[in-house]
Amino acid sequence: MPQDVVDLHRFYASSIGQAARRLIRRRLRVMWSDVRGMRVLGFGYATPYLRPFIGEAERVMAFMPARQGCVHWPVGEDNRVALTEETMLPLPDSSVDRILLVHMVEHSDSMRRLMRECWRVLTPNGRIVVVTPNRSSLWSWSEKTPFGYGHPYSVSQLQNLMRENMFLPVQHSRALFLPPTRRRLFLRWSQIFENIGSRLFKAFAGVSIVEAGKQLYASTGTPSRKRRLVHIPVSVPPLRPAEGNHQHRTDDARSLTCSQTGMTDSEDKAQAKDPARRV
Repeated sequence: MPQDVVDLHRFYASSIGQAARRLIRRRLRVMWSDVRGMRVLGFGYATPYLRPFIGEAERVMAFMPARQGCVHWPVGEDNRVALTEETMLPLPDSSVDRILLVHMVEHSDSMRRLMRECWRVLTPNGRIVVVTPNRSSLWSWSEKTPFGYGHPYSVSQLQNLMRENMFLPVQHSRALFLPPTRRRLFLRWSQIFENIGSRLFKAFAGVSIVEAGKQLYASTGTPSRKRRLVHIPVSVPPLRPAEGNHQHRTDDARSLTCSQTGMTDSEDKAQAKDPARRV
């Protein structure tokens, strides 16, 4: 089950939430360095990471799943958030250039339908970025943050997930090497943790980030070969009656002979012993 929107909002308002937002946002900005004239959609709880794109992109909007709930965003400005079902996006086909999924994939119960819906609304040259908790990180073990809930993914697992749903991964990244603690000393050194961890301890990143493009021509498997009938000569041995059937037929033939000659079974046996005897 996904966390409630109130819990998510409270986390990102805390000191550790602000540090996580800052570190992840830098990785996303490297991937999407230029979104001028594009339409950007955030799905899940992506509003903490969409702010840098406002004023640069043509349109920035956020969808939140119904079971999570939604809040007004941005604060003090016109609302850009809509409440919707994860498998029924209220958008036409090929209408979005960039999609950002945060706090979404790890909680989805309809993964294939969710990814197909994202595929539908994404433009042919569009990009989708998925952010999930990393399986081998301390963040996925701690329930004090939203990254400790749901199903975590490694980078390779996330890439396979994208391939299975008609997306082609183009690049990946990792972020959040800071331990999930609220101590000020660690928060003050958050960027140092990020620089060292991204070089030496990649497997312990807090989140996995994968960017993928829309695969327009999905493989349908190996082509089927044309079948043809092949005549194979097989030698079949002659049929022989079973042992029980052979005895049964012998007895029937002997009874028929006796009835035709008028002999009983005892006379027939006596004749067999004494061939000179005649009826």
